[in-house]
Amino acid sequence: MALPATMQAIEIAEPGGPEVLQPAERPVPQPGPGQVLIEVAAAGINRPDVLQRLGRYPPPPGASDIPGLEISGTVVALGERPHELLLGSEVCALVTGGGYAQYCLAQADHCLPVPDGLSLAEAAALPETLFTVWHNVFERGWATPGETLLVHGGTSGIGTMAIKLGKLFGLTVIVTCGSDAKCDAARTLGADHAINYRTQDFGEEARAITGGKGAEICLDMVAGPYTQRNLDCLGEAGRLVTIAVLGGAEATIHMAKLMVRRQTVTGSTLRGRSDAFKALLADEIARHVWPMVADGRLRPAMDRTYPLAEAAAAHARMESGEHVGKIVLEIQ
Repeated sequence: MALPATMQAIEIAEPGGPEVLQPAERPVPQPGPGQVLIEVAAAGINRPDVLQRLGRYPPPPGASDIPGLEISGTVVALGERPHELLLGSEVCALVTGGGYAQYCLAQADHCLPVPDGLSLAEAAALPETLFTVWHNVFERGWATPGETLLVHGGTSGIGTMAIKLGKLFGLTVIVTCGSDAKCDAARTLGADHAINYRTQDFGEEARAITGGKGAEICLDMVAGPYTQRNLDCLGEAGRLVTIAVLGGAEATIHMAKLMVRRQTVTGSTLRGRSDAFKALLADEIARHVWPMVADGRLRPAMDRTYPLAEAAAAHARMESGEHVGKIVLEIQ
């Protein structure tokens, strides 16, 4: 199949609000060693895309300046080394950028096959949240069946994936949300308990739910003033895993409490990690989680889809905080 020389994409004209997301014509990228070119069917919207648009999260060296960290579509060209059987297959992929476009490059070993019964819009909604939650809750947080996981932002893309994965792997899941309606939505998605942090003290509620013992793991996107409050929600040997700093990058910790309770504070970012690390993570997900996608047990919580040209409206939807689950762009 002959590929076009140019494609439609959404670029960030300058740092600012959603209106700076502008349609543009770009050259179709060419796959290098270990890469595939995907004709994009859909691209997930994520909070790091918003931060990049605001000028607070520049792409790592060598990554596309076009936003978009997860895609689905059809492999239409191969670089050196990727297996020829990938050509023509439908995949979803974690990418370092470039997703808001008709064509996008991906590392071949960062791709996962789209199984029957999973729409391409749903497939595009999986990689970023799935890779993030799996690594942080199960690898960094050492989650094991029977433990309790506390998740902030229970109706976000990350929060909804944490609910679904947590329940599939035998965890009790407590979430915090900003309204009673969102608490209801989180419980509908499978959360065991949902706390309205605007009307309740989430620390008191979490301790009461656990009979005073505290949760074993907290997945946090807030940091700042939440940090010590999160630690106070955890019991002995509890693990606090931070993946974003929406409330501030600095925090004060009561170290004596941490030492007595033998607690662990950790965290990570994903975009800048090496290709080799992400390939190992993709392989682990393919073995341990993807069978649940293939048989229908795991599906992303979908909020809304928008055409590529309405990327600004999709970002406005995310920033409104009204969404429940994933927002996805569909590329025509």
